[in-house]
Amino acid sequence: MTPKPNVPRILRALRQAATGHRLLFAAKTAFAAGLAWYLAPLMPGTAASYPYYAPLGVLVSMHPTVAASAKHGLQSLLGLCLGIAMAFAVTTFTAPNALAVAVVVGLGVVIGGLPRLGSASEWVPMAALFVLVLGYSNAQGFSFAYVLQMAMGVAVGFAVNWLVFPPLHLEGIDPAIDGHQRALSKQLADMATAMTESWPPNHEAWASRSGDLARTAAAVRTVVDEAKLSAKANPRSRRRAKRLAGDLDALRTVERLTFQIQDITDVLASVIWEEDAGTVIPEGVPRNLSEALENVAVVIGQWRNGDPEDVKSSLAEARDSVEALGDVVTEAAADQASVTATASVAMSLRRIITSVSDSP
Repeated sequence: MTPKPNVPRILRALRQAATGHRLLFAAKTAFAAGLAWYLAPLMPGTAASYPYYAPLGVLVSMHPTVAASAKHGLQSLLGLCLGIAMAFAVTTFTAPNALAVAVVVGLGVVIGGLPRLGSASEWVPMAALFVLVLGYSNAQGFSFAYVLQMAMGVAVGFAVNWLVFPPLHLEGIDPAIDGHQRALSKQLADMATAMTESWPPNHEAWASRSGDLARTAAAVRTVVDEAKLSAKANPRSRRRAKRLAGDLDALRTVERLTFQIQDITDVLASVIWEEDAGTVIPEGVPRNLSEALENVAVVIGQWRNGDPEDVKSSLAEARDSVEALGDVVTEAAADQASVTATASVAMSLRRIITSVSDSP
């Protein structure tokens, strides 16, 4: 029985492949390849006889960011030159045969493993093989044409990518940070609720979210790093440099908040479910602990997009509740109760408040 195609999955894949950025990138690549093919016959000497290498140069230089286009294009040309030099050395001693092909490919792979070659590593054996097999009868002319047409294609690809709507991936930053910010706020709010329930609490999903928070924080960093890379050598980034600097500051704050909330999660999960861990919360403390967690959750929820006056008021309330928690912990310690876990949570909450207060 032939399995039916998964239509929703196919449609989802098509939507991912046909994003605005991708369609623009495809149009720019197609235009650059066509332009390179048009210019290829104008190249001097024997280079005009090998026009198909010009669009290939476009393909190796077209990348989603301007900086990557320049980097990969230059690295590819470096790999070509290394491969051609190696092919010349081999053709000095032998004609194309099985042994010669094996030698240039093997040496090319070895040379491609040199540090910091990047994309050049892929082109060393390929260029050597092309010169050996396709250009053996006229190695010098073929090599000249190969490098010149590829270089022209790389230049055209970079120029089109730089001049025609150079990609600047900033639109994904705010949704990524906002989503993680909501997740952090919810995590504290859920733990605040758990502190007032009978133990073990009815709501315990928060205890297994530490890994999820780490993954979403890493996703935020990926989005910001991609935006930062797209801004390099990008003429459009000059008008938005201030925003990107603010996004980088927000990323650093998010990572600090994530670390502290993960620590709180681990401590409270240990208190509730690990009886032999020696982590307990003294009687009379859970109410104050819940209030402090709840108030800090509100601060995180308002942090970037809340009204400045509301944020200021929430910060003051959070500080007061954490100070009250500290007073209760001190009293419990005076009664010889174990307060290590609660003191650790209080310290993390103070650091969260400080991080939000210090953020631009």
